[in-house]
Amino acid sequence: MPTKTWMTSISMFFFLVAAGCNENNTKKSYDTLTPPVETLKANANYKPAFAGQTRIAGIKTATPFKVEILAEKIGAPWAITPLPDDRMLITDKKGFIQIFDANGKFVKKITGFPEVDYIGQGGLLDVAIDPDFSQNNMIYWSYAEKYNGGNLMAVAKGKLDDANATILMPEVIFRATPALSSGFHFGSRLIFDKDGFLFVSTGERSILDGRPQAQQLESGLGKIFKMAKDGKPAPGNPFINQKNAMPQIYAYGIRNCQSLDIHPVTGELWEAEFGPRGGDEVNIIRPGKNYGWPVITYGIEYNGKNIGDAIQQKEGMEQPVYYWDPVLSPSGMAFYKGNAIAEWKNNLFICGLSSQHIARLVIENNKVVAEERLLANKYERFRDIAYNKDMLYAVTDGGTLYRISKQ
Repeated sequence: MPTKTWMTSISMFFFLVAAGCNENNTKKSYDTLTPPVETLKANANYKPAFAGQTRIAGIKTATPFKVEILAEKIGAPWAITPLPDDRMLITDKKGFIQIFDANGKFVKKITGFPEVDYIGQGGLLDVAIDPDFSQNNMIYWSYAEKYNGGNLMAVAKGKLDDANATILMPEVIFRATPALSSGFHFGSRLIFDKDGFLFVSTGERSILDGRPQAQQLESGLGKIFKMAKDGKPAPGNPFINQKNAMPQIYAYGIRNCQSLDIHPVTGELWEAEFGPRGGDEVNIIRPGKNYGWPVITYGIEYNGKNIGDAIQQKEGMEQPVYYWDPVLSPSGMAFYKGNAIAEWKNNLFICGLSSQHIARLVIENNKVVAEERLLANKYERFRDIAYNKDMLYAVTDGGTLYRISKQ
């Protein structure tokens, strides 16, 4: 990176940190700043919309922490979700869930799920537990489903019968129609908000028939949804009274989102999504907003050609908080909510697939002010990450379960 750009990045970092200190009246300290972690040439020569939108200053964690391999060769994991008793639900794309204890010991395999379309990026995907799980044992999951001669992303719920290792009364509550014939871009992540409503993400299925549907409100492709536990639209959804619009839609213009979490302080929904060749994004998802795909993007086609009119900004379309070029390939993400590693508090950790690391983003006032690469020496495709009691747990496409904690 040219010296001028690097100095601009550092200046922006200190400006944002200072702003955060003034606003919160608390002192922030960062022990080690480095040049941006990305050194490879970008795929596109696009100009960011604002300073610090990409290739921000690097940072290095000062607190000693340890990385443990808790389990290996556990199958084809896609999501990891802690239970109230600290055991972990880990979905397997082939159509079942495995339960592991907090130290990575296999406990049992849960079956009884509806048939999944285990093709390409499809299969059994995310899992979330009901906010009242301790009373009702209900879980929710997303999966690729064969439907109407094609396939789509569906969301179902059922009761976890722990004693008999099965799911009782499985019921599909939502389908992201229309069905297309594609093995790609199903999304999807699930997360409940503090009011007990379920956010669901989906992709635009990658193929050209699906891409423009990210902009169409009658389509369930390329969207963020907000719904009640029965799949009905959440009250107050932005398009609930608009003719022909899917009432569950909360935001649109999404390419393929496999990352959702809620900021532990602001309560806002954060999202990361795959760009094409370059242009992976981090966004704050707000009701009714259009996130631009495929009209605006910081990426190009895989064959090197421009996408659409090759524009990155347009009135009425949201800018990403941060983007990568080359790509991170962002899958699951989690905010660090604990105090054990104080400098990580409220930082965002995002799994990288093709980039083979976990990205740590330091955030101040809704801006990314520093970035670190963790576990890059493991050379794994990190699929999902979860926070639980001052620790981070991550699973990889290679079937490894990691725990990251204070040393």
